[in-house]
Amino acid sequence: MEQKKTRPLSTVRAGETVRIARIEAGRGLNSRLASMGLMPNVQIKVVSNAHPGPFVIGIKDSKMMLGRGVAHKIMVL
Repeated sequence: MEQKKTRPLSTVRAGETVRIARIEAGRGLNSRLASMGLMPNVQIKVVSNAHPGPFVIGIKDSKMMLGRGVAHKIMVL
């Protein structure tokens, strides 16, 4: 069985829609992200990934900003 290649959310370009594969973080961060709706199999759209500007994602009908360190721990397909 071929495994799909995952990559960090921080590398996704603006305008791309991806699906969360897993979150490589501790219990506290996993819990905080889950409370924001960020968990495996959820589709998100990268709204802005400008350096040095904010990293903005869209999930369902809302937008949120993430730190680049957090975005690097979210693995997407």
